[in-house]
Amino acid sequence: MGLRMRSLPRYQAAVRAGQHDICGCFPTGRHYPGIADRIAKGVVKVHGLADEYAAEAPWISAPMAVVDFETTGLSAETDRVLEMGIVFIDNGKVGATHNFLINPTIPVPEEARKIHGIGDAELAQAPRFEEIFLEIAGLLHGRVPVAYNAAFDKKFLLAEFARITDAMEDSPPPAFRAEVEWIDPLVWVRELQKYEKGKKLTDVCARMGISLEQAHRASGDAEATGKVLLALAKDMPQPYGELIRIQTQYAAQQETEFQQWRSRRT
Repeated sequence: MGLRMRSLPRYQAAVRAGQHDICGCFPTGRHYPGIADRIAKGVVKVHGLADEYAAEAPWISAPMAVVDFETTGLSAETDRVLEMGIVFIDNGKVGATHNFLINPTIPVPEEARKIHGIGDAELAQAPRFEEIFLEIAGLLHGRVPVAYNAAFDKKFLLAEFARITDAMEDSPPPAFRAEVEWIDPLVWVRELQKYEKGKKLTDVCARMGISLEQAHRASGDAEATGKVLLALAKDMPQPYGELIRIQTQYAAQQETEFQQWRSRRT
């Protein structure tokens, strides 16, 4: 029988208190992140880390940039970014917010406009991505990237970057490096709130009492994502390397379970 969410705080407290009769695993058999601190010193190499920040350092203290995009559609290959939000997290607190309207150079489909409310007329005078790229790169410099459902935003950012030639002389910021794994609160929501209904950002914010006044606008979603991440932090592994290592494992398992679920429905 699955462990229900109301029992998690007591379970987590027992693990952290050193009660060794607690196995350290979810009933599913997955590694429970609360014991990550105990084994962090044994981590030799974790793939996907931003090398600006040490694997053993607490990720909560790292300078982070929460990224959110509104786009013309779902394909990073054929669709384009039309709004970008960047919200800083410094010293474990949500800070400065930056928002950019971006001319996607292609028409905005009606189905996309209905979601975010941004149309061609509003974007006609907005700069193209390449015109503000260096400003965006400066904001992301030295910061660990974060996004809700990070695979989506990462694909779009890398696609936009790939369209620009000779854009940077120096090493790009972590968010522009394909090998760097972004911190993804959605992966942790799916684990820590497994038995709760609704994993969309709007659902999670409502459940956790986090305000989301501008849903489906880039800076509003980015700010809410940062607040969700910080609210979950106490139940996540603290060393940066362990966070990414375990998140990668969780994400792979979640994708496998999703594919199995989809195959049963076809």
